Amino acid sequence: MRIIKRKNYNYLQHSFRKKGKVITREKYLGKEIPKNTEKLKENFLELCKKESLYLELKKIKTNFQKEWKKYPESIKEKVKEQLAIAFTYNTNAIEGSTITLEETREIIEDKIAPKKSLRDIKETEAHAKLFLEILEKKEKLTKKLILNWHKSLFHETKPDIAGTFRDYLVKVGNYRAPDWQDIEKLIKEFILYCNKNKKMNPIELSARIHYKFEKIHPFGDGNGRIGRLLMNYILWNNEYPLLIIEYKKRRSYYRALQKKEDGFFTYFTRRYLKVHKKYLA
Repeated sequence: MRIIKRKNYNYLQHSFRKKGKVITREKYLGKEIPKNTEKLKENFLELCKKESLYLELKKIKTNFQKEWKKYPESIKEKVKEQLAIAFTYNTNAIEGSTITLEETREIIEDKIAPKKSLRDIKETEAHAKLFLEILEKKEKLTKKLILNWHKSLFHETKPDIAGTFRDYLVKVGNYRAPDWQDIEKLIKEFILYCNKNKKMNPIELSARIHYKFEKIHPFGDGNGRIGRLLMNYILWNNEYPLLIIEYKKRRSYYRALQKKEDGFFTYFTRRYLKVHKKYLA
């Protein structure tokens, strides 16, 4: 509370550190203390926490870009290939692929096929190729683009479902996905949400887009892989480093997807900060 000319003025105040300096934020409540002060305090604190979080995320982007711009083009291509190997192995392993990390490397780098399921080998090749294409092209997110990604992944191994939305009901664990008759409408709303929120912090947008897509579950198979490509499409196109959900960390990822959207966002940002902590040094 402040007293100015014998009148009371009530404020909420919160401080946090930025680059070693103390930053203070205030919210004016009025001359009288509102009845819903606790709710206002909760909302204000949440906004301040988000601001502090976004400053950390921006620092990750800045330092990542400083590092990335130093690389010669040939090194950039090699880094992208290594990302393709790590991302392809982990995202496919989460979905049940038997291909190991080393075998993924042999398939992508050396063009050597292990003695494993031909389907798993083909899906490894297709995923790595698509992933690298996504890094190179900055295409507008549309329903057609999502369908094309799905077709690229599965045209050789699952031609009966490749590039088409499901026309039947599905359950994922205890979660029942929306009725197939609602998918076209839900995808239209999803694309609209993505394009209307381009000014949202890219990490938050990436997390929310991934969560929303998984809840729609529009395909008969491959929803996780397309969803994880979507989140990294957002990150890369906004000049942030990627996030690879590791196979060995899949249980915490599954648990996060079972939470409400804000809970998944919290999981996502914590994971992102931990993975890229070197850029905060």
